[in-house]
Amino acid sequence: MNVKTPNAIDSYVGARIRARRQLLGMSQERLADQIGVTFQQVQKYEKGINRIGASRLQRIAEVLHTSPSFFFEQNESQPLSLQGLTLPDNADPVAEFLRTKEGLVLNRAFLKIADPNIRETIIALVKAMAQAESGPALPSIADITRPPLE
Repeated sequence: MNVKTPNAIDSYVGARIRARRQLLGMSQERLADQIGVTFQQVQKYEKGINRIGASRLQRIAEVLHTSPSFFFEQNESQPLSLQGLTLPDNADPVAEFLRTKEGLVLNRAFLKIADPNIRETIIALVKAMAQAESGPALPSIADITRPPLE
């Protein structure tokens, strides 16, 4: 049985579409409705199973409020290449966390907090909770100081 293996670039572009869609809190069904396909087709795009034509990618970019080039960027300065598409064993834990559902939810909620004092308090709280679970590696709340606002 010949199973179609996704192309690495198609998988990468699909992963970027999925990440952007989730960051915006958009469902696969809603994206599918807005680009004129079924949600199953969106699933296939996101997994890299089906390739995306240029006009469809342009429409996806419009719906997700970004440019088509966003889907090909590995970072801010590099164009897409096959090198580095697989995650190394020592992948950035922050990037990995932001790819999870919890990471996206936490990030979206945190970005809605406008008050810098509240943000600092939340950071201190999370650090203290992490310290309580992992030991004395992180500073205590008393050690965390914030420069005064001027």
